Amino acid sequence: MRYFAEHALLPSGPARDVLFEADGDRLTSVTAEAAPGDARRLPGVVLPGFANAHSHAFHRALRGRTHDGGGTFWTWRERMYAVSAVLDPDSYLALARATYAEMALSGVTTVGEFHYLHHAPGGARYSDENAMAEALRQAAVDAGIRITLLDTCYLAGGLSASGHAAPGPEQQRFGDGSVDGWAARVEALKPSDGMAVGAAIHSVRAVPRDALATVRDVADGRPLHVHLSEQPAENEACLAYYGCTPTALLDAEGVLGPMTTAVHATHLSTADIAALGRTTTTACFCPTTERDLADGIGPARALRDAGSGLSLGSDQNAVIDLIEEARALEMHERVATLQRGRFSPGDLLRALTAHASLGWPDAGRLEPGAVADLVAVRLDTVRTAGSVPGQVLLAAGAADVDTVIVGGEVVVESGRHRLGDVGALLVAAIDPLWEGA
Repeated sequence: MRYFAEHALLPSGPARDVLFEADGDRLTSVTAEAAPGDARRLPGVVLPGFANAHSHAFHRALRGRTHDGGGTFWTWRERMYAVSAVLDPDSYLALARATYAEMALSGVTTVGEFHYLHHAPGGARYSDENAMAEALRQAAVDAGIRITLLDTCYLAGGLSASGHAAPGPEQQRFGDGSVDGWAARVEALKPSDGMAVGAAIHSVRAVPRDALATVRDVADGRPLHVHLSEQPAENEACLAYYGCTPTALLDAEGVLGPMTTAVHATHLSTADIAALGRTTTTACFCPTTERDLADGIGPARALRDAGSGLSLGSDQNAVIDLIEEARALEMHERVATLQRGRFSPGDLLRALTAHASLGWPDAGRLEPGAVADLVAVRLDTVRTAGSVPGQVLLAAGAADVDTVIVGGEVVVESGRHRLGDVGALLVAAIDPLWEGA
């Protein structure tokens, strides 16, 4: 297959008249200043496929339903528990399929699904203990994107100065009873062509210290993600019980490292930043969620300067627009520091395409041998008209994505997903979940 674009963002920077040639799911050549010949033309500027490094697919059902009455992160969880209580493998497949299709429309070619909705309400096991994970696998296949299933260990209901609490009734379906039970279930979950299997520690609130090493060992070189210091209350509880910050606890247990991603990393000490950088732990920022839940603005530039790579996620999916997440990385820094240019457009593109943090090191670059993921963003919309291609991430949004090619297959064309009307799919999946609410 041959594709031609007047503009593309290559590893060397913006380029003109770029010819892409692919064999199967791989790019075989990328040539700038080329003639189009009989290649299929792509509009606007072509970027590598986007990596959504942190998603909770079922949270998509909460969009537009958590804003009345103010509240906090902790009260927001009440609505989250309500929707989690009614999902089953069939309804989760419908919801995740539509959610992943919405991601594809925004240019996402790989999603990291932080999966802890494991069992039936009340904690009963499905006949296939990984039925909910299998629903996510199928949803990604149907939506045409890759998935890294970050199977999440979730053992406790919270943490205070007196220790870990037992899971509450609303949390029973998240846990496996013990870290060994979790590990046994994960062992039965096999990767496939479109799905990698990783691991996750929900948080130091939900996973006691004596279980951390087991999760680390189960990951064994695969992606390992963890919610870290999203809220000051988490830090306070960890300090009160363990006598150290969550970052220091993870560091002491050998959890940090180049295959580990710290999600949010919002409320960090200087020593925490140094530890994450020293271990080259990736920091995943989810700006639209972090502002929606009033979490705060994390030290993205300080982490990058310390040695951490950066990635981006849509998290609760209140917004699915990875270009907006990338732009917000810079804009939040501007608000916090009163300085512009904290991240260059190239820096934002690298964070937007951090597939390696999800176990797909050959994706996210427009070069020979890389996975053939192409995202064409229009330069003639009311938002992008007049923009230079190299600065498109500071002007565009998900609505400006025209064509998405995942592993050589066209998934989105002229702004339309191959599944058809994704809005209708979302309505059909979400509305029944709230009947009687």
